[in-house]
Amino acid sequence: MTQMTSSPTIDPRPSDDLESEILERYANGAREVEPGLCCPTTSYDPTFLKLLPREIIEKDYGCGDPSQHVAEGEVVVDLGSGAGKVCYILAQKVGARGKVIGLDFNDAMLALARKYLDEMAGKLGYRNVEFRKARIQDMALDLEAAGEWLKRNPIRTIEQVSAFEGHCQTLRVQSPLIADESVDVIVSNCVLNLVRSQEKAQLFCEMHRVLRRGGRCVISDIVCDEDPTPAILSDPKLWSGCISGAFREDRFLQMFEEAGFYGVEILSRADEPWQVIDGVEFRSLTVRAFKGKEGPCLERNQAVIYKGPWKQVRDDDGHVFHRGQRMAVCDKTFQIVTDPSGPYAGQMIPVLPRVDVPLDQAKAFDCHVSSVRHPRQTKGVEYRETRTADGKPACTPESGCC
Repeated sequence: MTQMTSSPTIDPRPSDDLESEILERYANGAREVEPGLCCPTTSYDPTFLKLLPREIIEKDYGCGDPSQHVAEGEVVVDLGSGAGKVCYILAQKVGARGKVIGLDFNDAMLALARKYLDEMAGKLGYRNVEFRKARIQDMALDLEAAGEWLKRNPIRTIEQVSAFEGHCQTLRVQSPLIADESVDVIVSNCVLNLVRSQEKAQLFCEMHRVLRRGGRCVISDIVCDEDPTPAILSDPKLWSGCISGAFREDRFLQMFEEAGFYGVEILSRADEPWQVIDGVEFRSLTVRAFKGKEGPCLERNQAVIYKGPWKQVRDDDGHVFHRGQRMAVCDKTFQIVTDPSGPYAGQMIPVLPRVDVPLDQAKAFDCHVSSVRHPRQTKGVEYRETRTADGKPACTPESGCC
């Protein structure tokens, strides 16, 4: 079957117009409830909603519930945190040992979320939430710090524009808002589609940058089954309403892969579309993706056996696992596919070597070839042990017990 492909969509309107439309509509949404901003979801655990102020619940705009995939003690960043609903739910889930950072670009939404910081800290008995101003495609730049510099150094000439850009780059390097590899989980709820098309790849790279090795993204967003029509792309209300910037469903998953994530998985997909416009279906999708497949490939004589039910499967690095076969893998792949908290949990049977090969003595492993591991490679060529059904060594002439 031939798959339809297309080049990345380019926003048909000036970027400033697009950003202004989004800012204005979401600022209005912070003042008055606007249900048309995104498709509603009812999957939130009511246990975590009990403590939340009514205003935050009413002015929440999202299409899924990524909060259910976060655990106690984790550091979580919420991209496009809005009124703070997901952040205050996460605050309860991660507990006092965890931390939640909400990122948003809209001053009205930030003010609404921050309005309840003291109240929620009092209810919880601890304060583990903060809200920061940033563009989610540029999480290194603290926009409030940049704004303070502008107040002291107002721009009146082209040369001053360059000075401001230089200061912003200094902030990114010397005091990044979200540092490299500092986050366990990134969540987002119907926000990535609002990023300009030409900056979406940068957004995925930023998510990969801030996550720790083994960290993950859990993203709920609006996707479409085919590319939006020109009429959809030229409608300002559809841009701010999470329609025009929607990812094409297959392309959404590909962008995680291209940014270096692995184990990309659809956790939930709405059966019925939220909206259908010009024959294009728009629906909610929640995707999880992991970081951590970077690094050297080392030979430690390990193998894994894929349980099935598929006859064979292939991972994001091209390794092919045949059902029931001992497949040779490097140490990095072994750790990934046997991780009980990872995306492949329970699918592989680990086969450890009889004699451990220390990491500092391990040689390079060629991960470009998928091959079956002979049992003698894990047991050892000279392995000749004989054992009875009761687990005792068998009596043989060589053992001297006969």
